[in-house]
Amino acid sequence: MKAVVTATPNKPQATHSRVTLRRVLGAAAIGASLLFAGQAAAQQVFAAASMKDALDDLSAAYTKETGKKPVLVYGASSTLARQIEKGAPADLFISADQDWMDYAQKHDLIDTASRRNLLGNELVLIAPTTTSGDVDLKPGVDLDGKLGNGKLAMGDPAHVPAGLYGKAALEKLGVWSKVQSKVAAADNVRNALLLVARGEAPYGIVYKTDANAEKRVRIAGTFPADSHAPIVYPVAVTKQADRAAADPFYKFITTPAALATFQRYGFTRP
Repeated sequence: MKAVVTATPNKPQATHSRVTLRRVLGAAAIGASLLFAGQAAAQQVFAAASMKDALDDLSAAYTKETGKKPVLVYGASSTLARQIEKGAPADLFISADQDWMDYAQKHDLIDTASRRNLLGNELVLIAPTTTSGDVDLKPGVDLDGKLGNGKLAMGDPAHVPAGLYGKAALEKLGVWSKVQSKVAAADNVRNALLLVARGEAPYGIVYKTDANAEKRVRIAGTFPADSHAPIVYPVAVTKQADRAAADPFYKFITTPAALATFQRYGFTRP
């Protein structure tokens, strides 16, 4: 059975944590709502965890330009979609895959006319920078042998997009059945990244942008593009959105200048 892991910056090991990401994000969303109650046009943005560095940068630029500071809530796309469904305040939703945006659309949570594919990404295998050697991610690769008694950190393959992509890629390479029992399933891709950065897992599966954002890890291999579905980040304005708040930021992050910033962090065009 796979271990479900929640990594946090203040805990050396979060394997036994009983605090779910859903509670954390629910509290964050409620806290953000209370904090900005009474302030006009505060954009509430629910975005995939892998977007944090780039979106933080763009948010700062937007604040400098407009004087308005967006409220950014990051997490697994699955958790964010369910939080929006339960009424958490969100003006924009940016998912790390099409499936969870499809879920939001099916449940009438978004303005379908505003939905568009914003970004792309790559899936990589990472290792701590204290190690060396690349892994040739080809069919039959002996990833099980390389892991030894260690864990393979990745987003929970049951619902986290990065984990779903990772599982699909490992199945395509014919090695999923051999490594499944060694998976340390994290609540989101950034928590998987932390496990490898701390040296708690010898390898992990994350997006290229995550690897670029963490100096304590290196890219040990890149999964073939045809080993998983294309990684696409769709964005949409929610049905409950304050359009006076949502539309300007939506337009801002879809400009050529914003897309250039995303590309600087390693994202690709979809």
